[in-house]
Amino acid sequence: MTESAIAVANNTVIEFHYRLFDADNQKLEDTNTGAPQATLIGHHRLLQGVEAAMLGKYGGESLIITLPPERAYGVRDETRVERIPKKYFANPKLLRPGIRTGLRRKQGGVQPVTVVKVGAKVVDVDLNHPYAGKTVTFELDLLSVRAATHDEIKQKQVRGPTTNSR
Repeated sequence: MTESAIAVANNTVIEFHYRLFDADNQKLEDTNTGAPQATLIGHHRLLQGVEAAMLGKYGGESLIITLPPERAYGVRDETRVERIPKKYFANPKLLRPGIRTGLRRKQGGVQPVTVVKVGAKVVDVDLNHPYAGKTVTFELDLLSVRAATHDEIKQKQVRGPTTNSR
């Protein structure tokens, strides 16, 4: 891990790896097999509870954060299942129950959904986040922290190299 002399604060860029577990300690996600994640702090890019726990930490530190559903991916809402015409999906022939896909919205943009049921002309989709209703634990390894550039702050996203060169 790279150490950093800058603490995590608003308008800093952090580079990190994480592992995400459910309440039964089943691994849901793990970024350690790929490139580190990088994000701009203070611009709603991370779950609020995760970002709050990182504030004041330094590159080279690790932390464990457990969040209840209401502070993580939300409480599951059974009314958030909709029946959508197949024409709003890019590849309707590939749809199968249980897969995650993108739903093209009339007002523009794509919303991630989970397919529940596929009919002849319509698809039932679950609009809840797949981890909604779950208590989750993040194991985070902060690799580096640096000041964000003026352009990154203005555009609210990371640009260029993320690691500090010390």
